[in-house]
Parts: sequence; structure tokens; C-alpha cells
Amino acid sequence: MMIQKHEAHELPSALEKLHELKTQLQGKTPAVFLDYDGCLTPIVKRPEMAVLSDYMRAALQDLASVTKVAVVSGRDRQNVEQLVKLDNLYFAGSHGFDISGPDGMASEPGGAKAALPALDKAEIILQEKLRHVAGSQVERKRYAIAVHFRNVPDEQVENVRNAVNEVLDAMPALKIGHGKKIYELKPNLDWHKGKAVLWLMEELGLNDSQYIPLYIGDDITDEDAFAALQGHGIGILVGEHDDKTAATYQLESVEEVRVFLEDLTATIKKQNNG
Repeated sequence: MMIQKHEAHELPSALEKLHELKTQLQGKTPAVFLDYDGCLTPIVKRPEMAVLSDYMRAALQDLASVTKVAVVSGRDRQNVEQLVKLDNLYFAGSHGFDISGPDGMASEPGGAKAALPALDKAEIILQEKLRHVAGSQVERKRYAIAVHFRNVPDEQVENVRNAVNEVLDAMPALKIGHGKKIYELKPNLDWHKGKAVLWLMEELGLNDSQYIPLYIGDDITDEDAFAALQGHGIGILVGEHDDKTAATYQLESVEEVRVFLEDLTATIKKQNNG
């Protein structure tokens, strides 16, 4: 299937098109997948500052009481679990390489363990190469290394990219991923957020006609999920990024995400009681 992509500003608002969305959902239950940073919390200067609000946590908990909800993040699974603090959700960390959920679900379906030695080595090299670059941050995750340059002066960003390229050239077990002011070194495997969502749909028995997958994300890494669901699911982009998008609708902010989730919960409850 040819993936259709649009400029973000061309997308209709998911809030303004709620009636259209509800028509698509009629007789079906949405299985909801969401990114964390920039979607459930605003983008912040340092990753440890992205704290979930009580209002958003309540909205997620309420939604998870009526349908399956999964947080799909580039963060380590344990980290995003600790930030969300809800045990009725599913969590796919490290872009889907590490997945957990209620009733003891635990799986690492992407085969990333083989890349751990390369990641260990790359972390040491990058820390050394970038220790003199002001504002840079090398964040080690279990199955990735995020090199943050949001706080790096513009004239130094090229030094960061050169350091990342040197490591990648020497380590074919790793590949680059792009995000908002991040270069990410990941296992060089055919696995991403889109495949993780499809894996969860299969694992949770959500592939019959009763369910429709709905993915909400803000970053370039979420495009794999939007593309994977195009034609049989709903993709909602939060804000904009630097590329075209395979999403169908847009929400402007984290606050709009919360409003949308609350409305979605009310819609599902109404259907269940109807």
C-alpha cells in the first residue's frame, strides 16, 4: 500500500472533526496508543523534567478502564512506567523493543539484546567525544543512546552530528534515529514503533473487526506507527515536526490531547451503555 503523507498544517483538527471520528468508531472500540514526550507532557529542556500532570494521569486511567491503552515511547520502559504510575496500561519502551503490561506481560520482541555490547561501547565513546560540547547530553537507555542537542549552541551542533556519525561508521550494529533535537543510536534492526503497535494488537487479540487502532504522537519516530495503521486505523499528530506526516488528524497541544482523551472515554462509555 502506498503511504500517503501530508504537510502537518493540512491536517484537520481531531477536535473539530469529532463527529467524523465518532462515525468511524461507531460499533467499534478504539485501542489507544500514545507517545509520552510532546504528547502526554510538553517538550522540555531535559528529559527528566517531563512530569505527567494529575489531570492527564486521571484521563489515561479513566480511558484504560474502558479500553486497551498503551504508551509507546523512546524512553526506557521502566522509566516511562515510573513517570506514568498506572498499572492498567501497557508500556512499549525503547521504541517498542521492551514491552510490558497487566497480568505479567513482559516481552522484548525486536531482538535487540544482540546490540547491547555495541551500545555499551558507543556510550563510552560519545561521552568522551562530547564532554567538551556545552549543552550536549548523552542519555543511555537500555536499547538506545539519545544524544540531545536542544541546549547546544547552533555553531556546535555540527560537532555533535560528526561525533554521532563517527560512532555509526565504526559500528554497523547500530543505526541513527531522528527526533526533536535528538540524534538517537538504535539497534540496526527492522523494528520500530509501528511494528510494536502491530505486535501488541496481535498479542492482545485486537485484530478483529470490533477494534480500531488509534495512535497519537508528535515526533518523527511516531511516523512509523502512523504509516503502519494507515488504511485500517487512525493517526493523530500532536503539533508539528520537520517532515511530512502519515497521520490523518492533528491536535495542537498536550492540553488538546487531554480534552480529546476525555471525550473519547465518554464516547466509549456511551456506546457500552447504549
